[in-house]
Amino acid sequence: MRIVAGSRKGHRIEAPQGVVTRPTGDRVREAAFALLGPVDGATVLDVFAGSGAMG
Repeated sequence: MRIVAGSRKGHRIEAPQGVVTRPTGDRVREAAFALLGPVDGATVLDVFAGSGAMG
């Protein structure tokens, strides 16, 4: 997986191996967040931190 935004943008992190983990691809995440764009004044709680999940 690759971090797609923030101060660590572009850094790779290892996803756990196995059939039960299927993190969202970095290109898919990057495209999704590019569509959303910046949301000024928003507060975000990333409850799936590091899992690669989006929801």
